[in-house]
Amino acid sequence: MEHPVVARGQHEAGTRSAITFWPGLVVVLGAILTAMGAVIALVHPVMLVSPHDEINGAVHIYAGYLAARNIALALMLVALLCIGARRALGNLMVLIGLIQLLDTSMDVVEGRWAVAPGVMVFGVVFLIAATKLCDGAPFWRIKAWK
Repeated sequence: MEHPVVARGQHEAGTRSAITFWPGLVVVLGAILTAMGAVIALVHPVMLVSPHDEINGAVHIYAGYLAARNIALALMLVALLCIGARRALGNLMVLIGLIQLLDTSMDVVEGRWAVAPGVMVFGVVFLIAATKLCDGAPFWRIKAWK
């Protein structure tokens, strides 16, 4: 019988259960893709806009914000995976998954049909993997957050 003080996902000795292969793989691939988005925003921001749009100072400013956001998210994904922080990693994955779904909606609204399906799949896979990190409780249930 498990001691009531021991948190879900921990053994009596206090060690956390390991993050399984496929959620870990999703995290690594997601961190790589997110970091690549940051590099693209910094190095070649023209890839972020339509071919006929002008690249001006405002585009560079917002590309910098995107790069900062993506670098922070990628670093946190890797850090939380390395320390085995299942709940925090699952919560971050929910945030990133929701960001990707909102990015998908912006892609659809703005007519970027070529990238929308990939961004949507990325978001959905992140949400599914996050569910696995919360002991199988879907993120929309309070049990996954406590």
